[in-house]
Amino acid sequence: MKKELDLRSEPSLAEAAKRSKTPFKINYDALIIPERLIAYCANKKYLIRTYGCQANVVDSENIKGILAKAGYSETENLEEADLIILNTCAIRENAEDKVFGEIGALKRLKKANNDLIIAIGGCMMQEPTIVKKIEKIYPQVDLVFGTHNIPSLLTLLDEVIFEKKRVIEVYSKEGEVFENLPIVRSSKVKASVNIQYGCDKFCTYCIVPYTRGKQRSRKKEDIIKECEELVALGYQEITLLGQNVNSYGKDLYEDYTFASLLEDVAKTNITRLRFMTSHPWDFTKEMFVVMSKYKNICPFIHLPIQSGSDDVLRRMGRRYTLESYKALVDELRRLIPNVGLSTDIIVGFPNETEEDFQKTLEAVEYCQYDSAFTFIYSPREGTPAARIKDTTPMEVKHERFDRLLKLVNEIGLKKYGECVGKVMEVLVEGTSKKDETLLTGYTDTMKLVNFHGNPNHIGKIVKVKITKGHLFYLSGEEVND
Repeated sequence: MKKELDLRSEPSLAEAAKRSKTPFKINYDALIIPERLIAYCANKKYLIRTYGCQANVVDSENIKGILAKAGYSETENLEEADLIILNTCAIRENAEDKVFGEIGALKRLKKANNDLIIAIGGCMMQEPTIVKKIEKIYPQVDLVFGTHNIPSLLTLLDEVIFEKKRVIEVYSKEGEVFENLPIVRSSKVKASVNIQYGCDKFCTYCIVPYTRGKQRSRKKEDIIKECEELVALGYQEITLLGQNVNSYGKDLYEDYTFASLLEDVAKTNITRLRFMTSHPWDFTKEMFVVMSKYKNICPFIHLPIQSGSDDVLRRMGRRYTLESYKALVDELRRLIPNVGLSTDIIVGFPNETEEDFQKTLEAVEYCQYDSAFTFIYSPREGTPAARIKDTTPMEVKHERFDRLLKLVNEIGLKKYGECVGKVMEVLVEGTSKKDETLLTGYTDTMKLVNFHGNPNHIGKIVKVKITKGHLFYLSGEEVND
């Protein structure tokens, strides 16, 4: 039976781009649990699939917490799920293609079980063309919700279940901060803590300011309290998370910066502390000093360069030059000599020349990244860059991408090879997915290590002697003191 469509609100990129001076709201009591839903959910199971960045992972952890409050239990078996949620990513076209492929594949399950509820959320749903496509082509989707609508998930599900409607509710707005949302964390060893939401940088290629809203920093007291609770629960590692952590607090405080927050969280005595992602424009020497001062702040930074060409950086709206970026790296390595460094690089930004690309290769040679996430430019509808007429053939972009990847891999292999023979501290996260006889974890410089060791040490930091360096991972043997 065809369900009636309840089109509560559709996304608008124009509305999402607006930035006012009105202070954002902090809501400490946003979750509503409809009573009739609790009885319905008592024996129901959900499955959630998460695409994209760490922010989406935390959103999914909150969704799991919300569903648990209603009485749902989690399953990893599609066939036994009563509710399937896809939490989507809009950064690149291939991520969207994967989601549409998944939605198409779910049609079979919907035919077999008409009571199955299929819900799609996340950043993709903040794009008007995507929502229109789902509305018209994919009737098996019962619920579409956006990044700002997660606290309302149970009321939306209540309407889908009991009113037998297809519901679309996607807000395009600057956003709020929702505190006290329940959470079911995917790990008992390490956790990510949001310190801010949204972004105001508006890089010309990036959809995130439209999908996530304006920058909204959480209050320092709420962040520190969450971190203290994680320490009390025995977590070994915390990652402070934001679209641009370096700009934390600029929308809340006059004299409390990300460096201040980093120091305060380090004082909670969490064993390991990380942060991501950093924008080179907002990095300060104060942050470097705090990192060098506290041993529990991991000597690792993800610092996206995107391009080595000043002209391309200008057209990207990145607001720094190659020289200023290199100076940042130099200062970082002067204060923290053993620092690990990773980056993001876009190949084939509209009308990138061979000279521009050569400057990117030179920048990679100079910075000697431990690892790099490399991508061919993917136009995002509604962003300024998507309107540029691009004369660079796709085959040229692919050829450049291959050259970049070759260089990145050569440097990475060398970097990891230099670890052979060293004894490194590794936080053991579990067993390897590819070989259950091996334990797996990361060093403080974010190097993946697969090693033979004691399974009882999962959740602890152990010493591992590195026996072999591979492309972006290490092999080793646990060292007994």
